[in-house]
Amino acid sequence: MSAPTEGPLKTTPLHAAHIAAGARMVPFAGYDMPVQYPEGVLKEHLWCREHAGLFDVSHMGQARLRGVAPLSAFEEMVPGDFIGLKPGRQKYSVLLNRAGGIVDDLMAGRPDDDGLFVVVNGACKDNDFAVIAEELGGQVKIERLENRALLALQGPEAAAVMGDLCPAVAGMVFMDVRALAGFGTDLIVSRSGYTGEDGYEISMPAAEAARIWTALTADPRVKPIGLGARDSLRLEAGLPLYGHDLDETVSPVEGDLTFAINKNRREQRDFPGAARIIKELAEGPTRIRVALRVVEGAPAREGAEIADAAGAVIGIVTSGGYSPILKGGIALGFVGPAHAAVGTRLKVIVRGKAQAAEVVKAPFVPHRYVRKL
Repeated sequence: MSAPTEGPLKTTPLHAAHIAAGARMVPFAGYDMPVQYPEGVLKEHLWCREHAGLFDVSHMGQARLRGVAPLSAFEEMVPGDFIGLKPGRQKYSVLLNRAGGIVDDLMAGRPDDDGLFVVVNGACKDNDFAVIAEELGGQVKIERLENRALLALQGPEAAAVMGDLCPAVAGMVFMDVRALAGFGTDLIVSRSGYTGEDGYEISMPAAEAARIWTALTADPRVKPIGLGARDSLRLEAGLPLYGHDLDETVSPVEGDLTFAINKNRREQRDFPGAARIIKELAEGPTRIRVALRVVEGAPAREGAEIADAAGAVIGIVTSGGYSPILKGGIALGFVGPAHAAVGTRLKVIVRGKAQAAEVVKAPFVPHRYVRKL
C-alpha cells in the first residue's frame, strides 16, 4: 500500500479503536494504519457498496488558508476557479508545479467565512504545505489542523445514518461543505468521498474522534473499513491515487482531469504550467490515463506493461486489481492517444503472459453521488 517509512510510525487518534476491533495494521504515509479488519477486504468492500463503511482518514492533511484574499491567492497554484467558489461549496483541484505537473490532488472549500479549508493527501501533506507557504507566504497564513481527526462514512446507507445521528447535515448534496454542530462538538462536514458512493467526510477535534467512531459503528448499518477496501473501492470508481496514477510529471490533461481546469482559468492562462497545459488541451497530450477491463486472466497490477494488439509495448499500468463487483480485473494506466479510445483492444502483460484487455469508460462502477434532494 505504501513505500517503507523511516523512523517511528505516527498514529491517529483512533489507533486503539482499530487494535480493539482486530485490525491488521500496516505502515501507510508514515502512519500505522488498518489495512483490514477480521472479515477481510472482500467483505468490507461489498459492505460499503451495500450499506455504510467507516474509514479513518485522519492521516490526511487538514489546514485553513487565511489572509486578505485567500481564494485569489490559492488560484496562483491551481487551475480551478476558487474566486467564484460559493460559500458552503468545495471542489476538487490539483496543486501544480511550474512545469504543469501535479504536486498533489486535493479538496478545498468554504465551510464558513474563515478562509479556505483544504484537505490534502497524507503522504504529501508536509511537502504540500511547504510549497504553499513558499509560493503564497506573503499572501496567506496556513494553519495546519493537527488537532483534528477525519472520518469518511461511505455507502448507500450513509445518509440515513448521518441523518439519525447528526441532523444538521440535512439538505446537503454532493460537494457541499459546512461547519456545523454535531455529535456534541464542532464539525466540518462535506458530502463527498473517495469510493464513488454517496457519503460524508467528517472533520472533528481529535479528542472527540473515538467517541464519534464508537457512535457511528454502534449503528448496525455501519462497519469499519480498512485501506485495502478503500483502494479497491476507489479503483472501481475510476479515481486516481496520487503517487501511482498521478505525480509531478503528469499534467491534468494527461491524468484525465481536465474537468478541474475551469473555463475562465483556461482563458486567463495564469496558473503554473499553463503553456504546457493549454497546448495539451488544444493539440492533445502524448499520453493519457485510461481505464482498462482485463478480459481474461489475472488482474494486472501496478507496473504491468500494456501492449497493443500486435504485442508492442505502448504503456504501463499504474493501478490495478480485482473488482469484487465486476468479478474480474480492472486497471488504470497510461497509453498514447492512438490507443486511448473506448473499445480499443489491448493486452496487459502479467507474469510474462499477454492477456486480453479493453479500454472502457470510467468509472468501472457507476458513481452514486447525490446531487439533488
